[in-house]
Amino acid sequence: MSKIPPTIRVQPHDFDLQTEIDALTAGRKDIGAIVTFSGLCRDELGALSALELEHYPGMAEAEMRRIADIAIERFSLIGLTAVHRHGKILPGENIVLVIAAASHRQAAFDGASFMMDFLKTSAPFWKKEHAADGTAGGWIAAKDADDRARDKWR
Repeated sequence: MSKIPPTIRVQPHDFDLQTEIDALTAGRKDIGAIVTFSGLCRDELGALSALELEHYPGMAEAEMRRIADIAIERFSLIGLTAVHRHGKILPGENIVLVIAAASHRQAAFDGASFMMDFLKTSAPFWKKEHAADGTAGGWIAAKDADDRARDKWR
């Protein structure tokens, strides 16, 4: 069977993990492994009331697709889904989902990890914290650890 074109979405509303897995695997008998990553909004020990995510429309999706295409080729993935939310997200809610489908588990693990490492550092998303005490939160700076995680793939 042929590879599945990547599913890439940036959306304000929540997603359902099982629905996304079902859509990726429907009618496929060649998939031997599915690896998922779901990122959630933390409350930062009660200090955070919400996380606000902004993106560059059109460019964010294009960059996500570019990364997905590389992951599919590099790890021989059968398919890949990446969904990223934008807008105000409350603690406990979903932020991002990556699903990698492959014939074998290691390719699926590597593909999902690669996608997240590059999504975190290369796609144009910005996060702003909203404090639980009502004070204005600040924009979250990029982390060196995220750059190091990305760089291990080069």
